[in-house]
Amino acid sequence: MNKYLKYFGIALLVILIDQAVKMLVHFQMDFGSPGQIPIFGDWFKLHYTTNPGMAFGMELGSDYGKLLLTSFRLVAMCGIGYYLFHIIEKKQPSLYIVCIAMILGGAIGNLVDSVFYGVWLNNAPYNASTPWFHGQVVDMFYFDIWEGYLPEWLPVWGGSYTALWPIFNVADAAIFVGVAMILIFQGRFFPEKAEISNSPKKEEVDHISE
Repeated sequence: MNKYLKYFGIALLVILIDQAVKMLVHFQMDFGSPGQIPIFGDWFKLHYTTNPGMAFGMELGSDYGKLLLTSFRLVAMCGIGYYLFHIIEKKQPSLYIVCIAMILGGAIGNLVDSVFYGVWLNNAPYNASTPWFHGQVVDMFYFDIWEGYLPEWLPVWGGSYTALWPIFNVADAAIFVGVAMILIFQGRFFPEKAEISNSPKKEEVDHISE
C-alpha cells in the first residue's frame, strides 16, 4: 500500500500546490495587466489571467465545446490514473513513475478549474449555459519574451497582437516537466526499445558479414 501512497501522494501534492497558488492569485491579485507583478525584470512576471479553453487559449466553439473538453479531461484523468497504478504494479523505474504522477496531478489540477471554478470563482463565460463544467483555468506565470503583431500571412494567429509564450500555471508546469523528463530519459526508462532501435538491421549485418 505504501508504494501506491508514495506516487499518488506526489500527484496529490501537485494538485494542492496548484490549487493553493491559484487561490492566492485569484484573491490577492488584480486581474490582467493592472495586477501584474515583475519577478525577474520584464521577462518573468506574475500575471493573473484565465484560459477558457485548451492550451494557447484555443477553444472548441459552441456551448458544447467546453463540455467536450472537460469530459475529455475527465476521461484522460481516469486513464492516466489507471496507467499509474499499472506501472507501479509492474515496478517500472521510479523516476518514470514520478513523471506519470506529475502528469496526473497536473491533469487533475486543471480539471478542478474546468469543473468547479465556474461556481466557486464565478468565472464561467457570460454566455455559458451553466457554471458547472464551464470554469476557466487560472494562469499566472508569464515569460514575456516577445510581444507584438504577427504577420498577416500566418495561419490562425496572423494579424493578431500576441505574446511569444503563453501564460501557464503549476499544473501546466508539472505536465510539461513530466513529459520532458520522459522524452529525455526514455532510453533509461525503456532500455529494451532503445536496444532494439540501436541494433543493426538484418541487411546491415549481412552486408558486414560479407
